[in-house]
Amino acid sequence: MTIARALPLLAAPLLSMLAGAPAEAAETAATHPYAGMWVTADGRIRHHLLPNGRYEEARGGRECAYKGRYAVAGSHIEYWDDTGFTADGDFIDGVLHHGGMVLHRQRETPPARGC
Repeated sequence: MTIARALPLLAAPLLSMLAGAPAEAAETAATHPYAGMWVTADGRIRHHLLPNGRYEEARGGRECAYKGRYAVAGSHIEYWDDTGFTADGDFIDGVLHHGGMVLHRQRETPPARGC
């Protein structure tokens, strides 16, 4: 498949999230293998990817440092913080690479904090 043909397929889930389309239009946590808690090796940064397409990020002692929505397209993740900040990352060999950080899946996922 050429890049020109693949680009619309990759971009569609992200564009639907930006447009406020229903969560099922994008590959949401309920349909991808990445839902759960992702943590840096030192435990300082924690990303909780919730099944409803929302995330909660904890940093050190700040349990609700950031929160927002996310969408996954293949192995790529896009984040939209509730304050308007955007970020992205990639899942490579079961590891989340995001903003220069490496996060590993935590075996047991705690319940959402409700930030």
